[in-house]
Amino acid sequence: MTHLQAGLSPETLEKARLELNENPDTLHQDIQEVRDMVITRPDIGFLRTDDAFILRFLRARKFHHFEAFRLLAQYFEYRQQNLDMFKSFKATDPGIKQALKDGFPGGLANLDHYGRKILVLFAANWDQSRYTLVDILRAILLSLEAMIEDPELQVNGFVLIIDWSNFTFKQASKLTPSMLRLAIEGLQDSFPARFGGIHFVNQPWYIHALYTVIRPFLKEKTRKRIFLHGNNLNSLHQLIHPEILPSEFGGMLPPYDMGTWARTLLDHEYDDDSEYNVDSYSMPVKDVEKELSPKSMKRSQSVVDPAVLKHMDKNEEENMQPLLSLD
Repeated sequence: MTHLQAGLSPETLEKARLELNENPDTLHQDIQEVRDMVITRPDIGFLRTDDAFILRFLRARKFHHFEAFRLLAQYFEYRQQNLDMFKSFKATDPGIKQALKDGFPGGLANLDHYGRKILVLFAANWDQSRYTLVDILRAILLSLEAMIEDPELQVNGFVLIIDWSNFTFKQASKLTPSMLRLAIEGLQDSFPARFGGIHFVNQPWYIHALYTVIRPFLKEKTRKRIFLHGNNLNSLHQLIHPEILPSEFGGMLPPYDMGTWARTLLDHEYDDDSEYNVDSYSMPVKDVEKELSPKSMKRSQSVVDPAVLKHMDKNEEENMQPLLSLD
């Protein structure tokens, strides 16, 4: 075992060897192989290339050198292309702070039976008058940056539960294609985290319709790890034991305290509220037309089930257009 593996338990060391192809005898060589590829992308500013940092990308891609480098490149490229997102990338940034305090994201105290960190999002908590969807994404990315410092989580990964209870149609209409694309790129394509499962619970029909739109743009591996439970919490409990879940998910623990993770990040600044105008932070996102071909856009529109759409009245259909069209 090298010093780079010092934070791992014996069980996790064995898991890293068996599942991620991590070999202490070649660890430094593996890291150097990835570092040597940096010169092939002079267009990207690689702000960190130290051993510990590169190692998390190797673990996220099961020690496939080129895949690990591609993820590393996309990590920094995403930050270059979305500079405004990362200008004030800290927990005390007013928009991030408000999102954190509303539980975006939350983190359960107990790990699941695979040693994975359980993140929770209660979608209806989003207060549109206080912070933006981009602020929520920034808060999630900032939280992942803090959590991924733990080598155990680099190996074991994360599970995400999203509760859509009371998430309104009006709120859903704000989930535009450019915003969804930004989130997919930031979480699926550009971050060195292993997500073992993404669970939707209590999702209304319009969230199911929205999922059919974005599904073609998710990787096959990601699609296989998304579970739509609806109101059937028993199916959730088959994958995550109710003994470690709060009562909102039919678990045996007390209701989740939304400020738990925020207090961890903010510490004594948790109660120090400052004024924040939601309109003062306007982050330009990349033009989605440049990212998606007409063929892809046409395909994405065709996957929405007409049986779902027939439930909409005229006003709902008008509000739904930003969700259903990728133009």
